[in-house]
Amino acid sequence: MLFSVALIPVIVLLIIIYKKDKNEKEPIGFLAVLFLAGMGTIIPAIIAELIGELIIELIIPGDSVIKAYIIAALLVGPVEELGKYVVLRLITWNSKHYNYSYDAIVYAVFVSLGFAAFENVGYVFSNGFGTAILRMFTAVPGHACFAVFMGYYYSKAKYAQITNNRQDHNRYTVISLLVPVAIHGIYDAIAMGAVASESLIFGGLSIICWFGFVLLMFAASFYVVVQASKNDFCFVPVQDNGWVYYRPAVVGSWNCTCGKVNQLNFCSECGSPRPMVNYWTCPRCGTPCTFNFCGNCGFPAGGQNMPVG
Repeated sequence: MLFSVALIPVIVLLIIIYKKDKNEKEPIGFLAVLFLAGMGTIIPAIIAELIGELIIELIIPGDSVIKAYIIAALLVGPVEELGKYVVLRLITWNSKHYNYSYDAIVYAVFVSLGFAAFENVGYVFSNGFGTAILRMFTAVPGHACFAVFMGYYYSKAKYAQITNNRQDHNRYTVISLLVPVAIHGIYDAIAMGAVASESLIFGGLSIICWFGFVLLMFAASFYVVVQASKNDFCFVPVQDNGWVYYRPAVVGSWNCTCGKVNQLNFCSECGSPRPMVNYWTCPRCGTPCTFNFCGNCGFPAGGQNMPVG
């Protein structure tokens, strides 16, 4: 019973994020690997947090609100989100499946909810049904929210790499880690500060602030998911004469050079990408493109008459 209650919110959120991936669904096996890898990050996180808490205890002995803030913001948030990011980067960055902008959010959420599933089972079996209900509406979707922001900026970093924009790649790589670390840290700091406080007034105000922050975080991440799904685009590059082309979201079957007939954007037999037939040149910046807007500056394909190659 408790095991089921602990996993229900995880399963529901995974389904929601998966269904928002409208252009090309990710392979279930690949997502399962990400989920299990996310579960595995809890082990190094626990070890790092235990060591960190021992060090902080030596510096700031006893219980205090300030100590709770430090543990939450400078230890728990960074350790857990860094572990998720490392797994996400190692498995997905160069994957052939990573060919749409929204994919990054799907990947990050599956990694993060793998962590949350493992963590939630432990909390629920230790503290009971009441904790399961509370975490169902707070901690578990909280981990999904941290991942949404990680995936959003992770996608921007990948796109910057494809367009050879080193400055943006470095900037969004840092942001894709710092934003979820900051949000996670604030989330935990307010909650842990409320628990550590000996003042009923301060504790009560902290709880109110925490619920307000949670609602704001949920609303912001929901908006990001909706917009990212709506504006999802394909960004697999095909190099030709020094230019970078952007393959469009296309439908229909195609014949691979290996003889396999395919429906999706990669050959299920040899992994070759769907061949690109033609392109248009952006009149604003001169970038050759095949999607319905310029991959460099965003100029729409229907903005005016454009030459087609």
